[in-house]
Amino acid sequence: MTDTTTFLAYLPSPPQGVWYLGPIALRAYALCIIVGIVVAIVWGDRRWVARGGEKGTVLDIAVWAVPFGLIGGRLYHVATDWQKYFGDGADPIDALKIWEGGLGIWGAVAFGAVGAWIGCRRRGIPLPAFGDALAPAILLAQAIGRLGNWFNQELYGRETTLPWGLEIYERRNDAGQVSPGLIDGVSTGQVASIVHPTFLYELLWNVLIVVLLVVVDRRFRIGHGRLFALYVAGYSLGRFWIELMRTDAATQIAGIRINSFTSAIVFALGVAYFVFARKGREAPEELRPARARPAAAEDGAKPEDAAKPEDAAKPEDAAKPEDAAKPTAADEKAAAQPVDEVGKAKNRDH
Repeated sequence: MTDTTTFLAYLPSPPQGVWYLGPIALRAYALCIIVGIVVAIVWGDRRWVARGGEKGTVLDIAVWAVPFGLIGGRLYHVATDWQKYFGDGADPIDALKIWEGGLGIWGAVAFGAVGAWIGCRRRGIPLPAFGDALAPAILLAQAIGRLGNWFNQELYGRETTLPWGLEIYERRNDAGQVSPGLIDGVSTGQVASIVHPTFLYELLWNVLIVVLLVVVDRRFRIGHGRLFALYVAGYSLGRFWIELMRTDAATQIAGIRINSFTSAIVFALGVAYFVFARKGREAPEELRPARARPAAAEDGAKPEDAAKPEDAAKPEDAAKPEDAAKPTAADEKAAAQPVDEVGKAKNRDH
């Protein structure tokens, strides 16, 4: 009988994740992150302008958000996988080698938000509205970045016989070492294992949530940071169940991966913000830099300082008929003067 397993079309892994142009190393992981950032900036800027913001704002704020995000992502990864860098036989210097992979999305989002907050304050625009405009674009960037894990043969799940199982190859580097975990190695063609492509599951989940965010935003005009909260909750929900399928080494608490705890906590916070935050959407003029907003007057008078309807002349303030009949002080003085004096005054007038 023919072995049916020979007909399974497993997904292949790339033969390598690093290419060299002389001394310059082109790393697929870094390229995927860069492409994701560019896509997020371009699409995010279009969404920001469509909401009433100023073109180019996203790029200006990205100058702050991206470096903060990369630092935060690396710090979270190192903190949650500290044995890899500070355990027995580990080299702490490897913690600085961000090009070899290892960015924690939670740290990237948290620190990136700090950078965005700084940029928004400098521009004079509201951070929650900025987050809403960028939410779908950020998640799409995360999906693109997951392709870097595919090239690195990392973050995969347990073994499987499903048709879409991922082939993990043995790789050999220049030093002659052979292992499936060699990021700078080249495939030997030998399949080490067939595993769940959890990077692909997360990629597809991210794209699904991106579509959901766009539809919800258009239909309900979400604002005040609620769309960003929906992005956080949606991503966390998918990451929770995907994390349960992974088998790579990770810090655990009570036998559960720490990222599962983080996903659950962040999901709850995202849902709470979405429910209790202010409803509606910001007015377009609120998204423009403070310097570009129309002022009530050049001296900075606020709209509330302008004349109010109740300040207008009231009917009771108008002259009353009985007031017109009353003699004035001048009239009484003139009446008291002798007639001849009045006549002289008239002659002088002529």
